[in-house]
Amino acid sequence: MGEVYEEITLKNGADLTLASNGHIINENIRSVTVTALVDTGAMTLVIGNELRKKLGLAVVGARAVTLAGGSKVYCSIAEPVEIGWKDRTSLIRPWVLPDEKEVLLGVIPLEEMDLIVDPVNKKLVGAHGDEMMGKIK
Repeated sequence: MGEVYEEITLKNGADLTLASNGHIINENIRSVTVTALVDTGAMTLVIGNELRKKLGLAVVGARAVTLAGGSKVYCSIAEPVEIGWKDRTSLIRPWVLPDEKEVLLGVIPLEEMDLIVDPVNKKLVGAHGDEMMGKIK
């Protein structure tokens, strides 16, 4: 199938809550747009520690994970981040690998945003068309 990359926007979830409650202005929401590798072999969103710090996400836990090569490592779990792709979003606690430079977009956020990989055109598409399932109109 080859590699599929997509541009996504990551926003600090706590900042979004503060903004929605009027405690900070929208311009102060920590956010970054990155090109992520869509990795259907990954469970969730995986980011590096540098990106975690840039987004201002605290570490809230840790877990053992198995990497693609079969090695087992411990990774940190960070505070929630909102993933944005076009008009779709997913709020998730990313896994943080200290030396990871690439952002991996795994199957849990893909499912939540109702997205699948179009292997012919090497891009993400809606699993049920252009409109997200269950979207409030």
